[in-house]
Amino acid sequence: MAATYDAFAGAYTAENETSLMNAYYERPATLALAGDVAGRRILDAGCGSGPLFAALRDKGAVVSGFDQSAGMVEHARGRLGDDADLRVADLTGPLPYPDGEFDDVVASLVLHYLRDWAPVLAEFRRVLKPGGRLIASVNHPMMVNVTHRHEGPRPDYFEAYTWTDEFELHGEKARMTFWNKPLHAMTDAFTAAGFRIAVISEPHPVPEARELFPGDFEILDTFPSFLFFVLEAG
Repeated sequence: MAATYDAFAGAYTAENETSLMNAYYERPATLALAGDVAGRRILDAGCGSGPLFAALRDKGAVVSGFDQSAGMVEHARGRLGDDADLRVADLTGPLPYPDGEFDDVVASLVLHYLRDWAPVLAEFRRVLKPGGRLIASVNHPMMVNVTHRHEGPRPDYFEAYTWTDEFELHGEKARMTFWNKPLHAMTDAFTAAGFRIAVISEPHPVPEARELFPGDFEILDTFPSFLFFVLEAG
C-alpha cells in the first residue's frame, strides 16, 4: 500500500485540502471529538500529508505522526517543518514509540485498510497512557454495504470482505483497497483490545459546505459516509 500512496501522494494531498469528505466532514468531526487538546501528547497514526497533525498542533497539542508512505511523509514535512516528529512506519508492525507515551491516538480513516485489527489496536493500547483515548474514523459499514448492494454484487453485511475502488483525486486516478466489517465486529475488536467505547458518532458535514458542494452536501447530510469512535484505554 505504501508504494500505491507514493504514486499519488501529491494528488491525494491536494484533494484532502479542500474536498467535502475530508476538509468539511471527516477532519472537523475528528477535531470536534478530540475537543480541547492543549498540552496533550497525540499520535497521528497514518498521518498522510499532515493536515490533521497541523490542526491538532495549532490547537496546542504536542503531536507525533507516522505513515507507511514515504511520499506522504515528505509532503507532511513540507507542510509541518523539519522539526516535526514525523516517521515512516508500518501500521501493521511494532510502532517506534515507548509504552504509555501518548494521551491520545488519532486514527483518521486508516483502520478500514486492514483485515485484522487486533495487532494494530494492541499497539495503540500499548503506546497510550492508562485512560488515554483512541479517536478513530472508518468507512461506515452500512454505507459501504448499501452502495455495493445497489451496484452489485450483493454482499453479506455480516461478513468481512474486501474491495478495490477507483477515485479521481485532483485530476489523477487512484486505486485503493479496503476491508469492510459489520459494526459488531468493530466494537468486538475494540473491547477485545482493552478499550471502553465512550462515543459512537455519525456526524453531519459542517454547514458552510452547503453552498460549496450543493448536490453532494445534501447526500452526505442525509446519509453517513464515515463512522467515528472515541475509545478509552483501560
